[in-house]
Amino acid sequence: MERFTQLFGNLLAFVYHCFDRIVINGYLNGLSRPEQVVHFVCEVLGIPVVSKEVLSQRTNDYRLWMEAFARNHKIPIEWAGKGVRKEDYVLPALRRMEKKKVFGVYFIFKSMEQGRTFRISVPKYPTQDPNHRILAHQTSRFTHYYFYIRDEILGPIIIRVASFFPFHATYWLNGHSFTSRN
Repeated sequence: MERFTQLFGNLLAFVYHCFDRIVINGYLNGLSRPEQVVHFVCEVLGIPVVSKEVLSQRTNDYRLWMEAFARNHKIPIEWAGKGVRKEDYVLPALRRMEKKKVFGVYFIFKSMEQGRTFRISVPKYPTQDPNHRILAHQTSRFTHYYFYIRDEILGPIIIRVASFFPFHATYWLNGHSFTSRN
């Protein structure tokens, strides 16, 4: 616990003596609201119309990068089986990493889950800007990637990244593993 306090003490607003699991929800703050997405697509990327195809291309690019990353690093990537406890399933791969004394990603699961993304629609009535689109948050079912990582300082961690824009992420740290390293 002392090591955790040393590293993150200035960020703590409370004191706790033992963490079982630490969950951190992450998102790209600059892409969390519809108007920020419009600015990103139109001004940063230079694409005049925010469309489903534009956002789908970001998802496709990410999926292709993910598959190439797994292939290039010889990391298994599989769909999560129904009723299978993921952490138990990947435990042999973690044990191999520990035996070799290496760190990094050792397994990637794909899972269909609910997540937050954007719905794009054309305005009902004409506007002065023919490229104007209405973006709204929606919840839909799509692929999420689970990265199983062995980290030198944090121990085993899991990062789940949504495959749809704006790519929300969730991080799970095993508090027992982390505090036992000190």
